[in-house]
Amino acid sequence: MQGYQYVLIGFAIGLVLTIFVLFWQVSKRRRAISEANAKVEKLKTMLNDRMDLESSGLSGLKVELEKLRKENENLRISLNSLAQKPGRKEVQRLQVYQDAVDRLMISSPGFGAAWQTSLKEAEAELEKSYLGALPFIRRVIPQKSSAPVIDLAEEDNK
Repeated sequence: MQGYQYVLIGFAIGLVLTIFVLFWQVSKRRRAISEANAKVEKLKTMLNDRMDLESSGLSGLKVELEKLRKENENLRISLNSLAQKPGRKEVQRLQVYQDAVDRLMISSPGFGAAWQTSLKEAEAELEKSYLGALPFIRRVIPQKSSAPVIDLAEEDNK
């Protein structure tokens, strides 16, 4: 029986070593799994934070883009309304007349004196229109000019 005892003792020692190594490997594996899970959670939180930042940045850009579109539309409408304002075409017409008068003054020697006389008469008549009931009526009911208005859009198309 002596031989069997040594075999059983050897078997018991081997079994204890095997169980020890098994527990050591299992604990090592659990540590590796827990470290991997911790890394996964860390990466998830980083990804979530980045997605939140990009989402807020993108929504901010969308809001700014919409604001700029509205501002652009308002500016376009303002520009069109300023171009259509009463008096704008008349001012352009006056500029054309001024250019024509300047050219006539240079090219026609007798035109300057006649022009100055008619200009002074028109200014005197305008001064008279500021006194009495006539100016009040003219302010309330504006006079229409019989002169044709230059349409710059048509001239640009030609």
